[in-house]
Amino acid sequence: MFSRRNRRPKSAELLKAGDLVDAGDIPAALRQLRAAAAEGEPLGDVALVLGRAAAAVGFDDLREAAAALAAAPQKAQALYGFGYACVERGLPDLAIPALREALRQHPGRLPIMRELVTAYEREGRHREAVETLSRYEEDFADWPDRYLLVFNAIMAGDLTLAGSQHALLPAPEDPQWLPTQARQSRMLARAAVAAPVSPLDATDLRGWQFVMGGTVLGTLSPFGFTEGMHGRYAWVQDSHSRCLQGLLRLQALLEAAGVRPRSVSLLPDRGSQILGLAAAGVLGLPAEPFEPGREDTVVIAYDLNELAAEDDGPELLGQLLPRTRGQVLHEHASSWTDLPVITADSVALLHQSVVAPWEGQLRLGDDGEASRSSADTRPAAEIAAEIVGADASLDAADDGDGEAPPDTAEGFTRFVTAVRESWLQGDRTRLNSSGPVTSSKFA
Repeated sequence: MFSRRNRRPKSAELLKAGDLVDAGDIPAALRQLRAAAAEGEPLGDVALVLGRAAAAVGFDDLREAAAALAAAPQKAQALYGFGYACVERGLPDLAIPALREALRQHPGRLPIMRELVTAYEREGRHREAVETLSRYEEDFADWPDRYLLVFNAIMAGDLTLAGSQHALLPAPEDPQWLPTQARQSRMLARAAVAAPVSPLDATDLRGWQFVMGGTVLGTLSPFGFTEGMHGRYAWVQDSHSRCLQGLLRLQALLEAAGVRPRSVSLLPDRGSQILGLAAAGVLGLPAEPFEPGREDTVVIAYDLNELAAEDDGPELLGQLLPRTRGQVLHEHASSWTDLPVITADSVALLHQSVVAPWEGQLRLGDDGEASRSSADTRPAAEIAAEIVGADASLDAADDGDGEAPPDTAEGFTRFVTAVRESWLQGDRTRLNSSGPVTSSKFA
């Protein structure tokens, strides 16, 4: 518990957070602190507990900033320092109340505004970032402030505002902004070609995935669409037939876009080896180990986050970031809650959690008890052959809960045909937001 010599927070929520710090459960303590801050607990009291959590994990910068705010909770410099440290340590939700108060006290301080916008961005609160930036338009600089206004308007789904502000944005004098300018211009160009065939509204997952990162999303989840999922999966127990369905959508994408690869490139992790061999069978192409710089090839990944966990994964991902002529990067199962470090050109499905078909699968016994089967340890080629020979209609014909809009092959092909000239442009920069289409997220 807290020392009797130290001031104690008064609320039960913060006392519980302190107890969790004492117990060494820092993640649970942070969840409790987030809830307390969202309910409007005094920032000085939140900082008091957060400082102890920071000390427990050795975050001295955050500990010092929290101590300064606990000692002077109304001081603008302490509020800004606390907010800055929270953003740097991945706690933007705790930074926002402090930075808002600091900006209220000093409305002309652009550095405070920019830090608040950064915190909003990292929380995916792009509409609030737009509102904040718009209040300071008369004072801010084109780079970075007007650029940030355009970016957040796109991510909030307001293409009208994004287009009008982009038209006011001059070429940057500092060359460091040129790649950023090019990426933003590509986003707006993709929006222009997608808009005639895709609504680009708050539920258009395929359209916005393309606008944001140039990704063509192969399939949409038929479950929970009207309950907040909007085409994303929460937990997926994957199957051979769903893998085949994703590869058939990849095949349709390549054909509609007029892309003719000469090979399939195999990445080294087991999931990618299996799916890559299956892709070679579906596409009728030779499979060969991945080599950086190889042109006219389809690079197949089952899950890029799984590849990243391999010893040489980070190096391979770095080699996939720049664009190689005729190279297509396809990821089957892409996490939307733990975004991969690079953005694939083609993705079969978006998920929060996935169990690959060759991993231990959950089964419900006759007694109603769940158990996990053993992993499939057969050679990759054998499992790949089963994927090629699977019945894709088992999953393709699944109507889900009956609430999702149809995801037909004809609609998919129509979308690809419309956007193909803007596909495969620029590098594969990581997305830092799930964008205008929100989804329910599960702990």
